[in-house]
Amino acid sequence: MTMPILKTTSELEALDRANRIVHAVLDEMALRIRPGVSTAELDQVAEGMIRDAGGVPAFLGYHGFPATLCTSVNDVVIHGIPSTSQIVQEGDIIGVDCGVFLEGYCGDSARTFTVGEASAAATDLLEVTRASLDRAIDAVQVGRRLSDIGHAVQTHVESHGFSVVRDFVGHGIGSSMHEDPQVANYGRPGRGLRLEAGIVLAIEPMVNAGKRGVKTDPDGWTARTKDGSLSAHFEFSVALTEDGPKILGLDPGDRRSLGYNADGQCAVPIRLAAASQVAGQASSAQPALVTG
Repeated sequence: MTMPILKTTSELEALDRANRIVHAVLDEMALRIRPGVSTAELDQVAEGMIRDAGGVPAFLGYHGFPATLCTSVNDVVIHGIPSTSQIVQEGDIIGVDCGVFLEGYCGDSARTFTVGEASAAATDLLEVTRASLDRAIDAVQVGRRLSDIGHAVQTHVESHGFSVVRDFVGHGIGSSMHEDPQVANYGRPGRGLRLEAGIVLAIEPMVNAGKRGVKTDPDGWTARTKDGSLSAHFEFSVALTEDGPKILGLDPGDRRSLGYNADGQCAVPIRLAAASQVAGQASSAQPALVTG
């Protein structure tokens, strides 16, 4: 079994700063995603914010990926490529995944947003996926097992009639975007690595409204549901401390990032100062593939 790289206090602080830029970008996306906006426009804004904050887009150029964000609309699970020709429409959902390198450490997080007023079925999918991430985070405790995380996701998702994607998984994260261990969103509890303080995991449920199967487009990146059903994706980078799990880049107790309000509108009035604050501080043939 490959052991994870446990992080020091100073490394966790650096990871927190990188993730604050990520969350500032996603906060801005929540305000900009409206019917008629192109995914390329969102990508351009994100890259500017990251560079202005002293960071470097983690996805841009990674194995040839051509953009700063992954923008995954409707039936796209992950790794959608932003385009000037992709204009989001009223009722769409869009997953936005963002990664940032700052001071040699990587931040990574994703949210799925509604575009205007979405259907009740789409909103339910987002709520269940987001809640499954909360349950996964609650399972990140000293002495528990790695598989407890995926089991928490799977049991919640399947109890609501949705399917957990198995072709892609989460991952460890630190000075590299992808580190050991892989973090599946399914499995039996009580198995695998015993969790220790200092481990940092990018936990990211990917949930389909229909069946769990996915296929990849000819571009080699865009992964979408085989049956054409909607898919949602939420992700946090989570550090395990002696006091329990900490979501990097957010203040303690802050799990706000649903990306839409109770009326189904994609508008979340959140602090946008984080990027400028950080800029001032900065003067597998494996069973599954890790995501961004």
